[in-house]
Amino acid sequence: MDRRALLAAPLLLAAATPALAGGGGGGSTASTGGYLRYPTITATTMRSDGRRGVMTVETGVDVSDPAMHLRAQQAQPRMRAVFAILVQREAESLLPGAVPNVDRLAAQLQSAVDIILGRRRAGKLLLGTVMVV
Repeated sequence: MDRRALLAAPLLLAAATPALAGGGGGGSTASTGGYLRYPTITATTMRSDGRRGVMTVETGVDVSDPAMHLRAQQAQPRMRAVFAILVQREAESLLPGAVPNVDRLAAQLQSAVDIILGRRRAGKLLLGTVMVV
C-alpha cells in the first residue's frame, strides 16, 4: 500500500479546485488580499517544576487591501523578528507556572503590525494557539 499516493490525492484535488471554480474564463485571477500565516514563534520560559519550558504562539495577519497585502508579504521577515522579540519578552515576564497574558500579547503584536504596515488596522492580527509546555 502506497501511503504517499493516498496523502497526495486530497492535495491534488485541493489544488485543482480553484482552477475548476474559476470556470477557465479570461477573468483576472489576482488575489484581493487575504490571510498570511507566519511560522510558529517559540520562546523559553520557566515551568512550575523549575525546568525550562517553551512558549509557542501561532500568528497570522488578515489584510483585505491588495496593496497592503503585498506590503505585508514583503515585510514578513520584519514581522517575524518583531513577533519573536515580543513573545520572548512575554515569556521572560512569566512567573513559573503562570498563564501568559494573551490580551496584552495580542495588543502588543497588533501594535507592531500597525507600525510595520504604516497604517492603523491595515491588517488584523490573528492568534492561534498560545501555550506553555
